[in-house]
Amino acid sequence: MTSIVLLNNIDHADLRVRGGYGAEFGDAVNQTRVFPAEFEALQREYPILFRRDAAGAYYSVVLLGLERDENLFLDGDEWRARYVPATHRRGPFSIGLQAATDGHGREAKINVDLDHPRLKDGAGEPVFLRHGGAAPCLDRASDALSVVYDGLEREASMFAAFEAAGLIEPVAIDITVGEGDRYDLDGVHALSRERLDRLDGPALDALHRAGWLAVAIQAVSSLGNIEHLIALKTAKGVL
Repeated sequence: MTSIVLLNNIDHADLRVRGGYGAEFGDAVNQTRVFPAEFEALQREYPILFRRDAAGAYYSVVLLGLERDENLFLDGDEWRARYVPATHRRGPFSIGLQAATDGHGREAKINVDLDHPRLKDGAGEPVFLRHGGAAPCLDRASDALSVVYDGLEREASMFAAFEAAGLIEPVAIDITVGEGDRYDLDGVHALSRERLDRLDGPALDALHRAGWLAVAIQAVSSLGNIEHLIALKTAKGVL
């Protein structure tokens, strides 16, 4: 159940948000949606992959685990990584588009899901300061929402540039852990390091001018983190 309403400092003056991470907050997933502005931080921790939605449009995910509902970065109520994806940092908040006050176009507003598990029991950090301003909790959520909103606006341009350069390819990821535990990941795509290396000057320049060359390098570099996932899975198996 959800109860999504426009956030305001009058009706929600006493709202508090529980911190930490865990299955109860929806963090026990083996893949999660990510956005272009995150790639620089993500590529240090997670493999960046691409999927297609029902309409055939690409979107980005990072791999967090090898089994269903498995997040290898969760340890109790902690997320043990230097960067947590924005979709998991935004908590009960989301972006809603409403008619602008000047009557022209629409503007982004912050919504809150009053049925979200982070809002149970009135525990946690305040959303608003006593005088009505945004508390640090809301500032952090706003930063995460900016990443998501910006990503939704720009990712189509990114994928168009990657496709124009011929960089996207389907991949079959087969991982063996320990003495024979095998995990197959199908239906995913990635950027090809070989194709990126073979791009000529004009193609590289076009990608750079579009603002996506550095992002492409980050996505390619991230695939080395599959070995990190295997190490995490092996360590958890030993424990």
